[in-house]
Amino acid sequence: MGTQEFRQLAVAELDSVYRMAYHLARHPDEAADLVQETFVKALKAEATFELREAGIRPWLFKILHNVFYTKIGKQRRGPTLVDDLGHESAASELDEPAPCWDLQSLDWEQVDERLKQAIDELDPRYRDVLLLWAVEGLKYREVADVLDVPLGTVMSRLYRARAILSGRLGEMAREMGIAVSTE
Repeated sequence: MGTQEFRQLAVAELDSVYRMAYHLARHPDEAADLVQETFVKALKAEATFELREAGIRPWLFKILHNVFYTKIGKQRRGPTLVDDLGHESAASELDEPAPCWDLQSLDWEQVDERLKQAIDELDPRYRDVLLLWAVEGLKYREVADVLDVPLGTVMSRLYRARAILSGRLGEMAREMGIAVSTE
């Protein structure tokens, strides 16, 4: 792959990388700094990039997460918490596409404030998995690679994120006429 083609692929993912950086940093200026550092690192590592079916997006997200967690001084990988154990998922779910929205038409400003607040209040471990899967459309295996966690941890965290949101947003769902599961 040539440099020009690589840069075109990378720039095409700029909005997605910024969106994830904003969710991580929670401030526009910090998100912009993260995106800039991510792209600088990506350009420096261009020679090591191998184009796969998933494209360049998971690779850029992995760089972004590494930059973010290095910046805040956290260890790249901590022990698995008890909350991350115990969720089993069917093998067929592993490579199924996420319920990704058309990201060009998704206007985060038009999303109900209660939903945005519920997502923002999630533990970062759960929020990151949820956003990478549901908003960015990555598969479980890609999310695991981006976050550098085991596949089972991704499944568990996604399950817990969905359960937490379901509990917090039950009233909103009823207002909208959406049936709420009591599982």
